[in-house]
Amino acid sequence: MAAKKKFRVLIVEDDAFLAGIYTTKFSLEGFDVLSAGDGLAGLKVARKELPDIILLDVLMPKMDGFEVLDELKKDAATKHIPVVILTNLGQKEDVQRGLKGGAVDYLIKAHFVPADTVAKVRKILAHVS
Repeated sequence: MAAKKKFRVLIVEDDAFLAGIYTTKFSLEGFDVLSAGDGLAGLKVARKELPDIILLDVLMPKMDGFEVLDELKKDAATKHIPVVILTNLGQKEDVQRGLKGGAVDYLIKAHFVPADTVAKVRKILAHVS
């Protein structure tokens, strides 16, 4: 019997404390976790490692999450990777911008505990794998 595929998640988050919480939770749930502390680094890791899914903050140094999303969706190598925006920006315009830009979901950090985020990611990956 084949082993269950271990999914790779890229967490692009500039808050080291939050990134650590999500990294720990996803690791405990059996994911391979990659991380980046700013938008530009996140884009580089995504292009090099081609993760199965990306969790992307919006307000970050060097390149914001919307810019990263635009670049990912323009690149033939990364445009297929599902991106979940994970931010505290909850304005309707921000949500619409993220979803129109190609994100598969838009989660407000304050409304989701890490376990909920893992469940959402599993549901998304079940539809694309």
